[in-house]
Amino acid sequence: QIGFCDAGNDITIAKYYLHKWEEPCITGENGSGTIFFTYCNLRCLFCQNYEISELNKGVNISVDRFSEICIELQEMGAANINLVTPTHFVPLIINGIKKARELGLRIPIVYNSSGYENVDTIKMLDGIVDVYLPDFKYYSDEYAIKYSKCKDYFKYASEAIDEMFKQKGECIFDKNGNMVEGERRTIGWINRTNNGPAGDLTSHNTILA
Repeated sequence: QIGFCDAGNDITIAKYYLHKWEEPCITGENGSGTIFFTYCNLRCLFCQNYEISELNKGVNISVDRFSEICIELQEMGAANINLVTPTHFVPLIINGIKKARELGLRIPIVYNSSGYENVDTIKMLDGIVDVYLPDFKYYSDEYAIKYSKCKDYFKYASEAIDEMFKQKGECIFDKNGNMVEGERRTIGWINRTNNGPAGDLTSHNTILA
């Protein structure tokens, strides 16, 4: 049965390439090996990837093809494999990453999500993901519903980010300044999880690895 995100039983991606405009510690020298997944579990009015997330542009690929793409990106010199909006494909992605590692994938895996995650989903990724890069969009559920059609965003995002932190700990960088593992929480996230003022959008990204 198709749910709110509109995803089916196959991995669907819009594009993959070396992305040279991510956070510097993610981008590296050659770029982040970014894979944009089609569909989303939010409906953000401000989405910069609207054609992918809501117009559902993309192509279905097999788990084996996903594994091949990861290897292709590594061979292109990617600093990491950057999974953008991957939540609704997690079980398939896990299988694909395992296959890719059997084929020789060695670079870090970045989980780049909206932050609106079920804790059980994040627990499934323990040992799979090296760097977590979640958004933390809202403290106020009023604004989450208004701008992203999303109930209980703060609750789910807070619990998910706590689990990410439990898994990955402090940031670790390689000799070139690329993040390979660790955790860094934004001040805005800490303030709001400690009963800070309710309100508008928070800092865009919280980096955890």
